[in-house]
Amino acid sequence: MKGPRVYAAAGRLLRGQAVWGRALSGILLMGGGAVAQEQDGGGIPDIIVTAQRRAQSVQDVGLSVSVLSAGDLATHHVTSVNDLQNMTPGLEVTNAFGGGQPQFRIRGVGFNDYASNNTPTVGVYVDEVAYPLPIMTQDLVYDVDRVEVLRGPQGVLYGRNTTGGAINILTANPTDSASAGITADYGSYDAAKIEAYVSGPVSDTVKVRLSAMTQQGGAWQTNRLTGQDLGNANRTAVRAKIDWAATPDTDVRLNLHYGRDLSDGTGGYLFNPAVQPGVGTLPADTDPSKTGWGLSPAFAKVIGADPNAKPFRNNTSGGADLTVLHRFEDVTLTSITAWEALNRKEFNDWDATAYRDADEYFNSRAQDVSQEVRLASSGVGRLQWVGGLYYSHETLREAFLSDFTDIYGFIANTRYAQTAESISGFGQADYAVTDRLKLVLGLREEHEDRTLRTFSTITIPDTGIGVSADRVPTGFTQTTGKAGVEFKVTDEALLYANLSRGVKSGGFTAYNTLALGGLAPFRPEVLWAYEAGVKSDLANHTLRLNASAYYYDYHNQQVQSVIIDPTFAAIGKIVNAPRSEIYGAELQADWAPRPGLLITQALGLSHGEFKEFNAVDTAASLATCYPCRPVYTNQAGEDLGFPRITYNGGVSYDWALPGHTLKTEADYSYRSSERSLLGSRYNVAGYWLVNAAVTLTPDQGPWTATVYGQNILDRRYDLLRNFFTNADIAIPGRPATWGIRLGYQY
Repeated sequence: MKGPRVYAAAGRLLRGQAVWGRALSGILLMGGGAVAQEQDGGGIPDIIVTAQRRAQSVQDVGLSVSVLSAGDLATHHVTSVNDLQNMTPGLEVTNAFGGGQPQFRIRGVGFNDYASNNTPTVGVYVDEVAYPLPIMTQDLVYDVDRVEVLRGPQGVLYGRNTTGGAINILTANPTDSASAGITADYGSYDAAKIEAYVSGPVSDTVKVRLSAMTQQGGAWQTNRLTGQDLGNANRTAVRAKIDWAATPDTDVRLNLHYGRDLSDGTGGYLFNPAVQPGVGTLPADTDPSKTGWGLSPAFAKVIGADPNAKPFRNNTSGGADLTVLHRFEDVTLTSITAWEALNRKEFNDWDATAYRDADEYFNSRAQDVSQEVRLASSGVGRLQWVGGLYYSHETLREAFLSDFTDIYGFIANTRYAQTAESISGFGQADYAVTDRLKLVLGLREEHEDRTLRTFSTITIPDTGIGVSADRVPTGFTQTTGKAGVEFKVTDEALLYANLSRGVKSGGFTAYNTLALGGLAPFRPEVLWAYEAGVKSDLANHTLRLNASAYYYDYHNQQVQSVIIDPTFAAIGKIVNAPRSEIYGAELQADWAPRPGLLITQALGLSHGEFKEFNAVDTAASLATCYPCRPVYTNQAGEDLGFPRITYNGGVSYDWALPGHTLKTEADYSYRSSERSLLGSRYNVAGYWLVNAAVTLTPDQGPWTATVYGQNILDRRYDLLRNFFTNADIAIPGRPATWGIRLGYQY
């Protein structure tokens, strides 16, 4: 990677010159671009990030963090947060039953829930604005400067409490001079994507950047009976960022964005025969691209859809945030005011057949208003600090309908509203005891009130079965924090150790339930994280080795399970496992043995198990009915079920041609098998994925041309396995795809 020598100067300014250092920090804290600082004589460039709310070299940040540039995202064909999992060790993102609700996990810390109302273990932030509900994170990822993935609890400096980590998406900012660009992508299954931007000053004090993206086509699944295709994308998003230099010391940024998703849903395939009572048995699918669906006229009428509709999404999202940054002599004041909203209408067929065993419809309206104010030191000195206040108010209204006509004889209609209000104070200080030894201390005090309102489950037609509750509250007041030590062995090697405490909000099991016991809130989970690591640049900055080891002491882990009701038997519910543990290690290596050649490797090893957990034995409990009594089984020592090995690697080489550069690259990833808590039949087998790309760029010219392949070995693999009523379904990964991408930038 070649960059102008000004990058090296920028690094020197950050280290020593206070005035310009404050200016550069201000730019970065407004969400500005990562600075790539080229090392003398070439080698692996340094990256300046804002993972701890100030500008730092990624190699000087004493925590485990992965940084993905705009080029990385384009090369790996990333269009959503979910696509990041094949580029980042320890990160997993899968959608529940293939629907729109993502489930995040970092280092095995995750949360499974197909309703929309609970917070994730991994916080997702776009331009420093938190997206508090997982379903709100499914917008297109486009015109991005970089993505930072932080592992471990990150509640001290970020807006929402999390136990697993944080994903920070920093979008590209307005430029000082006029520029524009467009990228067009066309590939297998008529998949097409166009991304464009225009940027530059409109006056001496105002700069604007307008960007947009659309994604279309790509259906690779088909109905096993009719041959109708499924899986076409139909997504569009736009963003406007306006920068105003209000005074020499005050910068104001307005960020407006909107998205629309009219895509098809994702289908599952039957990996076991599906028994349909009174109808017959549907054989298992031998081809994972086959699926099925069916929408009954009665269900279509209730949800207001066409009876001939296939699984669909009709979602709109939008928001606005205003950032004001003012630089005092040695202190920077930052205010971020944000509003985010989502309207979701989504139909999925979770039994993957034409029968009405589990046809699901979500109608959700969510919004979040937040305000953050923080002060941070900006001068030079041994003490660097940041502190502030954060407030958010979240509202959700959701209708969740399930068509169980062919198995139970009714449609279940669940409706509820939920509010969550959070206020917290936070602060972190870094003190350089010597030029090489630094101590870090951070604290956060948070209070949250969360209330489930007007909850009801009824049946259509009315069977007399149902449940309702006007108000069910929960909440907490928790202290989280971090204590760390960092030691610079040399200018190129950093040792660090951290102890941190993270909290994830409690909540409610809001999917269909027929007994009040199912509405009892589950408690917040707490994670004590112990981590030590090393970051190093060796061999004249041509070899970068980073390693870490960690131990997580998990309290009240939130787990999908069941409770036993005397009348209604087993009811699905999220419960708390009193004690669990996770431990593991990670190794990341970047090697540039010669100019133009870069080899990257990343390995994650992790293991988790329950230490204390008496779970309901569903089969034994049902044998006691009626009335039903819970029978428990001791799960201590049982595996938590996430992959023990994640591995990512890549090789790229730049070939010098007359007047051009030809970049060839290949990357590969591996995830080991995943044990299911539902039983061995739902285990997900491990798999390898291999991608490749060739890019031609003129030495003097504004265009690029890329030919690429995804999953070029055409590996068949499953993202998850599960069941709903009588159907054992798997959500398959995409087969091999090929395409061409053309870019032009002015």
